[in-house]
Amino acid sequence: MKIYTKTGDKGTTSLIYGVRVAKNDERVEAYGTCDETNSMIGLALSFLNRENFPCKEELEGVYHKIQTILFHVGAELATPKGKDVKWAVSSQDVEELEKKIDEWDAVLPPLTNFILPGGHSAGAAFHVARTTARRAERCAVSLGDEINPVVLAYLNRLSDLLFVTARFVNLHLGVNEKTLHENKW
Repeated sequence: MKIYTKTGDKGTTSLIYGVRVAKNDERVEAYGTCDETNSMIGLALSFLNRENFPCKEELEGVYHKIQTILFHVGAELATPKGKDVKWAVSSQDVEELEKKIDEWDAVLPPLTNFILPGGHSAGAAFHVARTTARRAERCAVSLGDEINPVVLAYLNRLSDLLFVTARFVNLHLGVNEKTLHENKW
C-alpha cells in the first residue's frame, strides 16, 4: 500500500464512511488537532528516554492508553453525524483520567500562584501537549451537537492531566516551577 493516494490533491479529504469534505472543515481541524496532541505526547515521552525517571514505566503505560484513545476521539470526530462510531469514547475513559489526575496531583505542591509552562524538556513538552489538547477541545466545541459530549469531557480532562503530568515530571526530575513575575514592567 502506498502512503500517498493523490485523492487529497485538490484540498479535500475523506471522513469515515467516505464522505468527502474540505481539508479545512471543522471536523478535520478537530481530529487533526487531536493528532497534533498525540504527536506532542510522543515527543514529551521521548524526552524521558534519556532520564532516570522513577515513574517512567507507569507514565508510559498511562500515555500508551491515552494515545490509543486519542485515535478513538479522532475517529469519533471523523464520523459524520448519524453514522455508527466504531470506537466510541466512554465515560469510563474520562473517569480513568480523573483518577490519574487525583493520584499524581496528590504528590504535587499545592498551587498558590500561576506557574509558567516550562521546566525540563519533557515537562515543557507536556505543557505544549496541554495547549494543543485545549485547542482540540475548542475545535470539537465548534461542532456543536454533532459530536458525543463525552468527547468534550475527555479532551477537557486530558488537558488537565497533561498539566498535572508536566508538574509531576518536573517535580520528579528536580526542576523547580517558575511562577509569574511579581513586578510589572
